[in-house]
Formats: sequence, structure tokens, C-alpha cells
Amino acid sequence: MGRSAKVSAASVPEQATRRGRTRGSFVYGIVPAGTAPPPDARGLGDPPGAVGLVERGEIAALVSDVNLERPLGGPGDILAYEELLDAVAAGGPVLPFRFGAVLPSLDAVTDELLAPHHDDYLAALEQLDGQAEFVVTGRYDERAVTTEILAESPAARNLWEQLESRPEDATRDERSRLGEIITASVEAKRDMDTRLLLDGLTGHYRRACLREPAHEWDAVHVALLAAPGDGAGLERALTEFGERWFGRVDLRLLGPMAPYDFVVAEA
Repeated sequence: MGRSAKVSAASVPEQATRRGRTRGSFVYGIVPAGTAPPPDARGLGDPPGAVGLVERGEIAALVSDVNLERPLGGPGDILAYEELLDAVAAGGPVLPFRFGAVLPSLDAVTDELLAPHHDDYLAALEQLDGQAEFVVTGRYDERAVTTEILAESPAARNLWEQLESRPEDATRDERSRLGEIITASVEAKRDMDTRLLLDGLTGHYRRACLREPAHEWDAVHVALLAAPGDGAGLERALTEFGERWFGRVDLRLLGPMAPYDFVVAEA
């Protein structure tokens, strides 16, 4: 499905830098030097801090000042983090950092992060240049797919008929076995349908990364790496493909966003 760009965050002391300090530099991600943050970009925190660049050579870190006495990670913080990275990704490459990367000062961002990892970050940025992430999700229609499974599996059909003709308290074992068959069948259908979808979208993305299902009835959950400007074409192709699954799978496309699934930060 394509290899992820590998970057290192080993020099980011996420917890140690907070001890005895009240302010720190929150690192959102790495961008090419000279990248301009969106004009209205605001960082996380209350009040939100201004977002700036710390440059070293051909790369830079997106940072904002944060109050370390205030716990990070609330819904507003996560939203601000993602909105900033997604806005930057729409205009150029960005390497997202895992949420919570904080250094004690701007000098530390340069000396402990950018300088020792300059070449690795630059190579990863070049690998992702002109690309952004799109996420395709699909949810099975439970009734439609259950009907499929009963038609395909005599064992499931037999158990289903037993449940219809006998009281609930007398069919606990049958319900358990039927649930196991349905779960296994859904997993098999998910694998097959994900392959069919990726084949059907060939030419509209460069790389794909399979995500773990978010729900037991998920049909598809994949991240795709494609040019931000190709989003409309990807959406049209997905719509055409989805017509084959009308009434069976509800497909959705999210993006463009920062390539969270295609950058591995090695802490």
C-alpha cells in the first residue's frame, strides 16, 4: 500500500521539558523554510497563541507559545491542532507531529529538533511534496448485509430460523454462534470490498494506508495520499463507484488534510 515517510521525534522531551516551567513551545509539525502560516492561524491554548516559524536551513517548525500550567489535550486544543495542520497541508507539504510535542524554548526547537534531524525531515518533505491526505469511510447497511450473509451461509440461515421460532431465553447459544458467523462474514466482506474500492480508485491516488475499523459495521476505512487539487476528481470517482453499492454501503470522503497516516514519528 505504500511506505510511510519516517521522521524522528526522539529529541522532543514531552514531559521532562514541563517540569519547573510555565511556558513552552508547542510544535505542530515541520514545513519547508519560508512557508507562511495561514493569515488567521491561531494555535491552541486559552487564549490561543500566535503561530510562527522557527527555521533552520531548508526546513522550519510550526510553533506557538503555550502555558504549561494549563493541561493540553481538550477538544478545543485537538481541533486547533488539526485545523492548522490541515490548512497548511492545502498549500504545501507538512510533517505533522504527534499531539503534545513541547520544547522549553524556541532555541531548543532549533538545537534539539531541527538541527539534528534536518536531512531526515527535508527528505520526508520532498517525498510528500504536492500531496495531501484524504480519508474514505464506508458503513454497511446492517439489514442489507445481514440479508447477504443469510443468503450466502446455510449455517447462518439455519440459526436465524431457529431464533425466529423459539423464545429468546432458550436460544442464547444459537445467538452467540450466529453473532460469530456474522462478525466473521463482515470482516471478510470488509477485506474484499476495501480491495475492490482501492482497485476502482486506481489512478486517483498515489498511496493508500488501511485504517482500523471504527465500527463493527464499517465497510471501508482507508487513507489516501493524493494531490490536494485532485480532490474533486477523487470525489467523482468515489461517487461513481458508490453507485454500485447503493443501499448497501454509505461512502464518504474527507479531506484534504495533513498526511497523518503517512508520517511515522519515532518517539
